[in-house]
Amino acid sequence: MEPEQSLTEDTKAILGLQLPTDPRWVDLASLSIEAILSDHAYCEQKAAIACISLIQRYSRKAELVAALAPIVTEEWGHFRLVLAELQKRGFPLGNQRRDNYAIGLQAFVQKGGREEGRLLDQLLQMAMIEARSCERFKRLSEGLADPYFRRFYRRFMESEAGHYTLFIGLAETFLGKERVRTRWQQWLAYEAEIMNGMALRGDRIH
Repeated sequence: MEPEQSLTEDTKAILGLQLPTDPRWVDLASLSIEAILSDHAYCEQKAAIACISLIQRYSRKAELVAALAPIVTEEWGHFRLVLAELQKRGFPLGNQRRDNYAIGLQAFVQKGGREEGRLLDQLLQMAMIEARSCERFKRLSEGLADPYFRRFYRRFMESEAGHYTLFIGLAETFLGKERVRTRWQQWLAYEAEIMNGMALRGDRIH
């Protein structure tokens, strides 16, 4: 799957997400641009840190290290881009907020058992965050009134689609397509439950 497909095809068909974002979220987000930018900056920062953590934990897997090293650079570059938008508008970065979405996903990650099972879930957790971020950025790129921000978030949407594909591909490389497909369906169902139980608010990316 090429990242550009996310521009023209239905998000559910591309990403598999079972519960689309409520369209009202974009309206709320448009009223909270400062908060959205701040939360977005922290999301990019945490994505870079998560990749670094995987590289450190699985340093013997040369293919994983080679694939994730440039993603660390890209995610940190995204953090700087969003930070620049905040600064340009005179907004502070602000404090990092509790991410109930990410905390909920973390609860589904296998904690014990064999290393390969833990690696699978860590990669799929990251793929899920990228998929939902892609879907949210798509909403912003199509629904915000400001043309500048529509273009701004279209670029991030394309990037997140590529990252989602990369994490799924890495999981398939190490664990096999059939196992990944089965576990991914479980992740999708679980993520839908999380989304269904979360309050609709426009000051968070997730």
